[in-house]
Amino acid sequence: MKTPQSKPVWVAWLLVLSLFGALFVAGCGSSSDDSSSDEVTSIGKTEGELNLIAWAGYAEDGSTDPEVDWVTDFTKQTGCKVNTKTASTSDEMVQLMRTGQYDGVSASGDASVRLIEGGDVEAIDMSILSNYKDVNPSLKDQPYNTVDGKNYGMPHGWGANVLLYNTDEVKPTPTSWSSVFDEKEAAKYSGKITAPDNPIYIADAAVYLKTHQPDLGIDNPYELDEDQFNAAVDLLKAQNKNIGEYWPDATKNISSYTNGDSVIGSSWQYQTNTLQADGQPAEATLPDEGSTGWSDTWMLSSEAANPNCMLEWMNWMASPETQAQVAGWFGEAPANLKACGIDKASQANCDTYHAEDTAYYDKIAFWQTPVSDCGDDRGTECKTYDDWVQAWTEIKG
Repeated sequence: MKTPQSKPVWVAWLLVLSLFGALFVAGCGSSSDDSSSDEVTSIGKTEGELNLIAWAGYAEDGSTDPEVDWVTDFTKQTGCKVNTKTASTSDEMVQLMRTGQYDGVSASGDASVRLIEGGDVEAIDMSILSNYKDVNPSLKDQPYNTVDGKNYGMPHGWGANVLLYNTDEVKPTPTSWSSVFDEKEAAKYSGKITAPDNPIYIADAAVYLKTHQPDLGIDNPYELDEDQFNAAVDLLKAQNKNIGEYWPDATKNISSYTNGDSVIGSSWQYQTNTLQADGQPAEATLPDEGSTGWSDTWMLSSEAANPNCMLEWMNWMASPETQAQVAGWFGEAPANLKACGIDKASQANCDTYHAEDTAYYDKIAFWQTPVSDCGDDRGTECKTYDDWVQAWTEIKG
């Protein structure tokens, strides 16, 4: 803000000092404290409260299980009381964030770019978060958390969308997505194939086609031009007749395997572990073609009422100790690899979820928000997320 030239010099200095005082008290806010960099560059005094949108299992305070609690110690250390709104889908998270009532969110890649492009989240100088330096380099500066060289949050954890199957019903052991996409092979399990109820599942079909129809020229399964997109949609429409259920959440997916309604389909390692712990004949594999997957990011709302508490939360959630707790409870690979060496249990969890397995990681196409820019010489010919949503409605019929 410029001071009019007609103002006396001492008035200008008073304005400067007043502005400095306001920044000193606030520390940082939902808008940048450095207009030249347009990103949050410091953490100030915490506000005493934090309002989160999170996936179930990401903000445990002991109410689910008295032994599972990383919120209470955070509150004791920072003075920030944590209020959590659990969301079931990425679409719900985007809608909730746009109400301006929340300070931050644990966004997956199919939501994060929408939030960035919508101006709903703040860019952050990640050097102000001490635990960022220990985050797996593979999760930094990715298309789903970084735009135009600016970082928009703290990587949290990741996992692959695996092929989950009933070992009693599915034989021989599947090694390809052909078991659910190839018309002849999928017919063997007709009515008992399951898939996530999510438009981003179109990318799973694209991953399959990348290998089985190379003439389509698919590279990034989230950057699909009309021909590539139509091929993926047609594949899913053909698959629809063999689908028994499009699962909306992990709990429903688990119950459908437990009661025998589903025997094979795209799922998460979390469901696999839960079924195995219950004695169910369940196993999962990462098929030969590779897979899609998710990598979540804690993001700061551009309208946060409690930005300093949110920044402290991001840093807390990236510490080795908290990472080990969350990854073990939820079922995912931690972003901070120091979490793997805390004890035998944390190392076992990292082994289960391939946290330190670069070859495994490289086979995963992590969720991204589809946009019109193809990222290559095709220009803006690619289908947007709105196109994916419309097609998903048609696919399910």
